[in-house]
Amino acid sequence: MDGMSRVPHPSPPLTASVATASRKDAGVARMRVSVLGATGSVGCSTLDLIGRNPHMFEVVALTGNSNVDALAKLAVKHGAALAVVGDEQHYAALKARLAGTGIEVGAGAVALAEAAMRPADCVMAGIIGAAGLRPTLAAVSQGRRVALANKECLVLAGRMFMQAVQDAGTELLPVDSEHSAVFQAIGSADPASIERIVLTASGGPFRTWTAAQLARATPEEALCHPNWSMGRKITIDSATLMNKGLELIEAFHLFPVVPAQLEVVVHPQSIVHALVEFCDGSMLAQLASP
Repeated sequence: MDGMSRVPHPSPPLTASVATASRKDAGVARMRVSVLGATGSVGCSTLDLIGRNPHMFEVVALTGNSNVDALAKLAVKHGAALAVVGDEQHYAALKARLAGTGIEVGAGAVALAEAAMRPADCVMAGIIGAAGLRPTLAAVSQGRRVALANKECLVLAGRMFMQAVQDAGTELLPVDSEHSAVFQAIGSADPASIERIVLTASGGPFRTWTAAQLARATPEEALCHPNWSMGRKITIDSATLMNKGLELIEAFHLFPVVPAQLEVVVHPQSIVHALVEFCDGSMLAQLASP
């Protein structure tokens, strides 16, 4: 663990009987969950849910990029078996913060992939950017159920990633609100019955601004999203509508449609997250308060 590659020792595969026994809590089987990107917006929301239902979940591994304090606090709070920081420069600090807790520590890209491969029932893939591709693919390769919040897996490597999912026979659950909405609306419908998929966009903070106002827009103003509280990158991408372009690419890979069947409509209230229209003219919408 003192070399340049901070890779935690892999745990031996759990047998079915041992895995079941380790998840027993007062007679209730707990779901084993790893959270990649635990200190980000999606990761914190996931752990908030887990924290409210500790009898239902067991935290296996948590990862973060460089926020050692937040990662250490989350690992201790949720009783994680492993904590990994992506930036190797912060390995010593994380190791010091978790000394005496019994929590295993790792750092670097290889360690992130190792964390994703630890035996778990579900892996939340919430790492932002291209850095999330390798560990998410590692989770897929182990046949883990993957809750996908990382856009770049599909934007950078959509065909390859979806082929890996198919080859592993694993379950991919879209977490982004729009794609989760489509997933719910489609249900068990015959793919041939789908006419089109409509993603909604809030329009962001600049929806009603004039060209002259936009020319003087500041990053601080772009970060003031009217409906959502998100990380800086996604919030800026939402202000420019780039985020919706990325979501169209994601939808193309996730669902059985061609580009001509994908549309976007601006919906400032953000109540309808997506609509699916079927060949018989009917439409299903998924609605939720932002």
